[in-house]
Amino acid sequence: MEKTTVTHGTFVIERSYAATPERVFAAFQDPAKKRRWFIEGRNNEAETFEMDFRVGGTERSSYQMGPNSPFPGTVISNETKYMDIVPNRRIVIAYTMSMGERRFSSSQASFELVPSEKGTDLVFTEQGAYFEGSDGVERREQGWRQLLEHLVKGIDVAA
Repeated sequence: MEKTTVTHGTFVIERSYAATPERVFAAFQDPAKKRRWFIEGRNNEAETFEMDFRVGGTERSSYQMGPNSPFPGTVISNETKYMDIVPNRRIVIAYTMSMGERRFSSSQASFELVPSEKGTDLVFTEQGAYFEGSDGVERREQGWRQLLEHLVKGIDVAA
């Protein structure tokens, strides 16, 4: 049997935000707010960002990795399809990531927004297939942890 070239992994990240589910959801729904935390929040140089936030809609982004990243100057692109959206409660996406022309992963992920006494609890779950030469599940989880920290930048302007 040949060596497997796909590594599968699942991880869950839980975060709390001092904002209503409506404000957290708006940070995903509004293209300017999402660009702010998803691309610009990590000091990457945005090349493209297009978003059609609806079930069946797509999102495309590409950015040049910053000087303190693992691959400075490298262009990373994401192609996302919105699989399910329940306003202020849930977003489910399927997405692929590429480095240059080489696709290195395909994932399905969900964002669940749960009202709490302090605002909103967000539960992010990703199930991914990581191809040879990819970042792998551990680095992907680390990347999403950083993104969800930066999500505050989208919520702050979501009032």
